Amino acid sequence: MAKPQYWLIKSEPSVYPFEQLVKEGKTDWTGVRSFEARNNLRAMKPGDLCLYYHSNEGKAVVGVARVLAGPGPDPTAPGEDWASVSVGPVVALQEPVTLATIKATRELKELPLITKSRVSVVPVTAEHFKFLLAMGKTKLPRSA
Repeated sequence: MAKPQYWLIKSEPSVYPFEQLVKEGKTDWTGVRSFEARNNLRAMKPGDLCLYYHSNEGKAVVGVARVLAGPGPDPTAPGEDWASVSVGPVVALQEPVTLATIKATRELKELPLITKSRVSVVPVTAEHFKFLLAMGKTKLPRSA
C-alpha cells in the first residue's frame, strides 16, 4: 500500500463543521473554485489524511479526515472542470490548534496554511502533519 499523502482542507464551521462530518460519516468535498485547490484535489488518493481546518470562524485545525474516494467531477458544477473527493472522519483533535498558535510556532513557518492562506486545499508535509497532531494532543487511532 502506498504511503499516504497529507493535506489540509478548509471549511467554515457555519457551512460544514467537523462535527457534522463525524455525525454523517462521510461527505463529498465539493464547491472548491480555485485552480490550485482543484489540482490538489485531483492529486488526492484514497487513504490520504487531511487536517480539517475551520476557517473564518474559530480559525483552528480541529480534526483529521481521510480521503475515502479519489477525485471525480464536482457535482455542484455540472459541465465545468472542477473536482471533488469523498472524505470521512478519523479523529477530532483533543485541543484545537489555532491559527495564532500556528503563526507563532517557528517549526510551522512554511506550512501552506500560512504561505498560501487563500488556497482551501493544500498539501502538508508528514512532519507538519505529525507536529500539528502533537500540538493538538492527539494520536491517530490504530486503524488509521
